[in-house]
Formats: sequence, C-alpha cells, structure tokens
Amino acid sequence: MRGMSMGLQLAGLRISRGGAALVQLEAHVRPGEVLSVMGPSGVGKSTLLAAIMGTLAPGFTMTGQVRLDGRDITALPPEARRVGILYQEELLFPHLSVGGNLAFALPRSVRGRAARRARVAAALAEIGLQGAEARDPATLSGGQKARVALMRMLLAEPRALLLDEPFSRLDAALRAQVRAVVFDRARAKGLPVLLVTHDAADAQAAGGDVVHLT
Repeated sequence: MRGMSMGLQLAGLRISRGGAALVQLEAHVRPGEVLSVMGPSGVGKSTLLAAIMGTLAPGFTMTGQVRLDGRDITALPPEARRVGILYQEELLFPHLSVGGNLAFALPRSVRGRAARRARVAAALAEIGLQGAEARDPATLSGGQKARVALMRMLLAEPRALLLDEPFSRLDAALRAQVRAVVFDRARAKGLPVLLVTHDAADAQAAGGDVVHLT
C-alpha cells in the first residue's frame, strides 16, 4: 500500500493567524502530478508554501500534517524536508559563476572535484548551456537564468517541488518555453508539484487539479 502514500500529502492542513483560519486544505499530489492553487493576492497562497517548506512566519500557526512519500515531515527543519521551491525571481548567487551556482546544490554524496565538475557539466548540457560553467549569472538571459535556477534546485535531489509564480515575470513566449521545461523535468523525475499562480494559463498548462483559495 506504500504506493498509495507516495507524493505530497496535506492532511487536514489548517493555517491560522490571530485565531482566524487563513488556509484550509486537504490534498494528495502524486508523483509527476501538478496541483495548481489559485486565488487573489493576500489570500494565503505563499503562506501555504511556507508551511510546506517549514518556514512559516511568526504569528501564523499550523495544524494538520505534511507528508512526503509517506513520511511525516511536519516537524522537520526546512533543510531536512527534501522539498524544492522556485520563486518569481531566479535568486542565483551573484558572487558565484553559473557552474558555482549548480555545484552549490550538489549533495555531499557527490564526492571529489572531478565527479562534481562532471555532474555540473552534464546538468548544463541537459538545459542547453554546455560550457557555461565560468559565466557570470548576470550575463544570462531571463530564460537561461530560469533554467539554471531549475537545474540548481533539481541537483539538490528534492522529492517534491513548489512553484511560487515562477513564470509571472517572463514574457508570453518565454513563459510557455520555461513552463514546459519545468513541468517536463518534474514529470520525468516523478516529482509531485504544487503550483501557486494568478494565471489560469499556468494552471491549464500544468494539466492537473486546481484549488481556488478565497
């Protein structure tokens, strides 16, 4: 029955502020599926992501459980949850090269300089940026930055992916391209995805269930 519990489960999740319920959600996002969460600004979408990440701000309280692949991660610190997140901004480290940004995310199990360099080179090839290890992130286009941010997150080997409107700052053509890359990679790796968005086109492209917060 373990297969039934794989993915991201929000069991009786309730987030409150000042005693008033802000978000209430029951959901099971299976590996390779996308759950889109929509709603107006201030309704609690980003707060929901913070609760899943384990970074809920002071003043908010949460009850219920966050489970990942059958494991209760509700009380774990953020770094132990194996949940990746992409934001509206790429947040690449400006003091590191493109290769340095990717190497930062590599797990400790990848040992040795040669092995780490090989993993970074393979990751850049996968996103069409072969040989870009030494480039300054500031020289990348918007789409290239988005792909590097995605690959950096994937190299950390998360078991679930949260998307906090990561496509909203891109123009229409680039938005469709980057959106396809993100969803394709997530499906290929069997990651459950929770997408927060204002844009119905994002939710439609995701192809999964949609929850509206009010």
